[in-house]
Amino acid sequence: MIRKWIFAGLMVWIPLGATLLVIRFVLNLLDTSLLLIPESLRPHIPGLGVVLSIALVIGTGALAANYLGGQFLAWIESLVDRIPLVRSLYGGTKKLAESLFSENSSSFRKVVLVEWPRAGMWSVGFQAGDPLPEAHQRSGREMVTVFIPTTPNPTSGFIMQAPKDEVIVLDMSVEEGMRYIISLGMVSPGRVAPDKANQARAPLPRASG
Repeated sequence: MIRKWIFAGLMVWIPLGATLLVIRFVLNLLDTSLLLIPESLRPHIPGLGVVLSIALVIGTGALAANYLGGQFLAWIESLVDRIPLVRSLYGGTKKLAESLFSENSSSFRKVVLVEWPRAGMWSVGFQAGDPLPEAHQRSGREMVTVFIPTTPNPTSGFIMQAPKDEVIVLDMSVEEGMRYIISLGMVSPGRVAPDKANQARAPLPRASG
């Protein structure tokens, strides 16, 4: 009985503790915006850093959306582009941010299934942006860029160029796919609908783009 209670308690506190740690990390990260204020003028108000960070993001977004503000930011970026090491770091980070947050981006819009790491074994991954043109040219096949995340830490993983006709698009959202991976496969999107269950033996749909 005690063992059962311990297991039930762990099932409550492990996800709750992990969530609290992540929230604490994010709040501490947002509080670093107070460093922009001189220490002598810095008020000690709990949560002020979070409010300041949100206001800073919104204000910067409004500036970037404005024509003159956009020109000013473009000038700043041109200066950054002249610094060798900083240029590479800033450029890579900017491309990643554009890929993740742009409404027109195709990155992480689909959950896919690929036959990996060997034939007969399938891994859940995400369609991760545009394929490499050279991969298509050298292979002679239309390719899809796929990111296979590790579990339970999806921030690391494997990038692969998979033939488009060998990539299967799954009928689940990116959020459901990510939750499935983080939970070690214990949280599945749900049961297959009856009409789809009857088609289980039929060929699965391939990636459409």
